Amino acid sequence: MTAAPLTPCVTLVGAGPGDPELLTLKAVKAIQTATVLLVDDLVSDDITALASATARIIHVGKRGGCQSTPQAFIEKLMVQAAREGERVVRLKGGDPFIFGRGGEEVEHLQAQGVAVQVINGITAGLAGVTSLGVPLTHRDHAHGVVFVTGHAKPGDQGTDWALLAQAAHQARLTLVIYMGVRSAGTIQAGLLQGLPADTPLAIIEHVSLPQQRHAISQLGHLVDTLQTQQLGSPSVIVLGDVLKGLAALAQRPAQPLPLSVRA
Repeated sequence: MTAAPLTPCVTLVGAGPGDPELLTLKAVKAIQTATVLLVDDLVSDDITALASATARIIHVGKRGGCQSTPQAFIEKLMVQAAREGERVVRLKGGDPFIFGRGGEEVEHLQAQGVAVQVINGITAGLAGVTSLGVPLTHRDHAHGVVFVTGHAKPGDQGTDWALLAQAAHQARLTLVIYMGVRSAGTIQAGLLQGLPADTPLAIIEHVSLPQQRHAISQLGHLVDTLQTQQLGSPSVIVLGDVLKGLAALAQRPAQPLPLSVRA
């Protein structure tokens, strides 16, 4: 009897924020057994080093504000490699389903008859505040958390920051903003329509990597803090009362909070 042909398959793997020790065991296994890896720009070299020496690694950079490989081309490469019998891993920074276009890729692959497996990764918004010793939710300070992107799709008007601020204030929510550095002025102006200017915030750059830095500030000083501390992309911006303890420490001149932090 002739063996039935194997169904082509692609695995979407969340590489986490950068530190290879934050990978799941399932993610490590997928990376090590892949024959083709399509790797996003924010995936660290320490993680791609886990791949087999015989694996083909294709860098398909995706970073806000930089030239990126067209999404349609990435999807074409995945389908082609999977149909050729390769063990294909699409390696994404953070989690594939949190601002990673994972949903778009699953829909396209399945429409092309390609099976998909998704392996979650730790998202930068969680890893970033954890490295500061702060939770995203707290029974006394935050009843929920909202992950939101500051980078709208072309042609999309994006988030209604004023409306989001009102909801966050009324429901006591922590806001975690991804890809918000370039739009910080617009974000700050909109959020100030519903949140107090002294709402504590943290800006965390290069989450979990050796070069991680952060600054503690307030919503009214978001843009100024980015400029004076020279913080840029990739960064996450976190706002909410869960940061009150850090904000109080940062305001004590006798015990200043250091800017550089190792996760």
